[in-house]
Amino acid sequence: MRYKCLILDHDDTVVNSTATIHYPAFLEALRLLRPGVTISLDDYFRENFDPGFIPYCVGKLGMTDEELEREVACWRAYVSGHTARAYDGVKEIIERQKAQGGIVCVVSHSYDFNIRRDYETNHLPMPDMIFGWECPPEQRKPATYALEVISRTYGLNPKEMVMVDDAKPGYDMAKAYGVPFVGAGWATDIPEIRDFMRKNSDVYFTRVEELAAYLNG
Repeated sequence: MRYKCLILDHDDTVVNSTATIHYPAFLEALRLLRPGVTISLDDYFRENFDPGFIPYCVGKLGMTDEELEREVACWRAYVSGHTARAYDGVKEIIERQKAQGGIVCVVSHSYDFNIRRDYETNHLPMPDMIFGWECPPEQRKPATYALEVISRTYGLNPKEMVMVDDAKPGYDMAKAYGVPFVGAGWATDIPEIRDFMRKNSDVYFTRVEELAAYLNG
């Protein structure tokens, strides 16, 4: 066990959800809120990567608070009937971390209820702590709040923890707190995203089995 605490992002790190859940749900919301406006899957990945979903909706699409609430309602309606599939090999990584006495936490921009449902449906061991979108905005990634709580709760220093994430908010959070960062590159091969992650991650992997080997090293 290389790290005492494995901290996982959720979407596109543990489950294949942007392409199969969040993107089609967002297209449904756009049809209602911005008729005639659309976005490609690759550009949706880009906007979520940087500057992030909310800055994109507010800054580029000009959504109001009321419209953001309607967007969330559309998303909730869509995800209620769809569950993302976990990437092959992720279950074994979590099981091994737990079996060796380690801690597994999730820091995500998905809601706690959705994360728990995905873990249950995919038969993944439930995380020890979850920090999702239900947290106040000032506590969500890239804020270091979740890392501070995890560190304090389990008596860990930053080097005993590792963050695995596919996007920039997770990297920014880990860097700000001094936690090692693993770039998860198995959801997309968009050049500018991959280039950033390769350059800035402590280590970067394009296959789950590479992560498994690294964590067991």
